[in-house]
Amino acid sequence: MRVDEDSAKIGVPPPLLYLGTLLIGVAITGATGRLGPDGAISYLTAGALLLLGVATIAAATIRFGRAHTEARPWRTTTTLVTSGIYRFTRNPMYLGMALVYAAIAVLLNSFTAVLLLPVLILIVQTQVIAREERYLAGKFGADYAAYRQRVARWF
Repeated sequence: MRVDEDSAKIGVPPPLLYLGTLLIGVAITGATGRLGPDGAISYLTAGALLLLGVATIAAATIRFGRAHTEARPWRTTTTLVTSGIYRFTRNPMYLGMALVYAAIAVLLNSFTAVLLLPVLILIVQTQVIAREERYLAGKFGADYAAYRQRVARWF
């Protein structure tokens, strides 16, 4: 993976952080226990979380495409995207990934994966989002500062 000099310089693709943490949680579940019995409520909850997560990621990805800018945080960003889903959250892709992660954890009945999600969110916030915010502040200055004042980080 090539990291652009003009980028947030994220070394590990965030989807891999989510996937890796999920796999660790699911692997440990055998030793720590399950969330509860499988059933319709688990499937409905997982389905709702999955649908919401995928829709959130898709809306964000489409918005980046329409702005003709790069969505990958290790590549150069050319445009500050503040419309569409970005009017409600500054990080819809990470929010969407967290929802998909939660859906899979519930579907697989993984108590440990659910417990690891807040830890993962903290890692993403401190190691990925914080770098992106510094990069965007340096690149877009007052426009990004105004956007940060208007829109919450997560929701």
